[in-house]
Amino acid sequence: MTQTMPTYFISHGGGPWPWLPAMRAALQPLEVSLARMPAELAQRPRAVLMISGHWERDAYTVMTSARPPMVYDYYNFPPETYEITYPAPGAPEIAAHTAELIARAGLPVAEDGEQGFDHGTFVPMALMYPQADMPLFQVSMRHSYDPAEHMALGRALAPLRDEGVLIVGSGLSYHNLRQFGPQARVPSAAFDHWLTEALALAPADRTQAIANWEQAPHARDCHAREDHLVPLFTALGAAEAAPATRVYHQTGIFGGVTASSWRFG
Repeated sequence: MTQTMPTYFISHGGGPWPWLPAMRAALQPLEVSLARMPAELAQRPRAVLMISGHWERDAYTVMTSARPPMVYDYYNFPPETYEITYPAPGAPEIAAHTAELIARAGLPVAEDGEQGFDHGTFVPMALMYPQADMPLFQVSMRHSYDPAEHMALGRALAPLRDEGVLIVGSGLSYHNLRQFGPQARVPSAAFDHWLTEALALAPADRTQAIANWEQAPHARDCHAREDHLVPLFTALGAAEAAPATRVYHQTGIFGGVTASSWRFG
């Protein structure tokens, strides 16, 4: 019997960090949290659906390739990090069903048979399922970043949870590339505290608080562009009534950043 899967919003770290010894050491608590995710599940998923902060389109676009390629969407890293492979199979049949669910909800949808795994997807998956034997596909964000629209996407995807699909929103609870270091200490801690309290609210109040995230302390200091926060909206929308559990929390990253991840359900 298939049990209802939780959803996650994870902070996925920076660039190809698990392949860089200094960064991997700095993010060791994140590695531990990602590696233990499969053990937190009541059963092995049929597939993982990732909504990454690194893929956005005009319409919600579903990756349909049976063998997705790699997308090295990071810059100024060592040459060997552009040769990383994560050869997980796609999930074309589940992807087609996912596109139908999105269309049925009246949301704009498209399919893409050529899109590959970006680093917001293959980096955490390499730690979650290092054997690359878990079927994996992505659904894009929309350029609008609108919280209500992306929560609606989550609601459209919610039936997949009862079909053995693990939905993961992959971003960062703090993402300001110009302020990674000591200057991030105060804003990232304040926003993380707000986010922790907001996600502990009753479901209706929680949805409203997250939809109005720009009112949070230091919101725009932490997310000048909210591309890395948007995956939270979808993970939450897909498990709107489920309790939130913080599954990763780290302070002082790169000299100042506070970051967290959550499970819903």
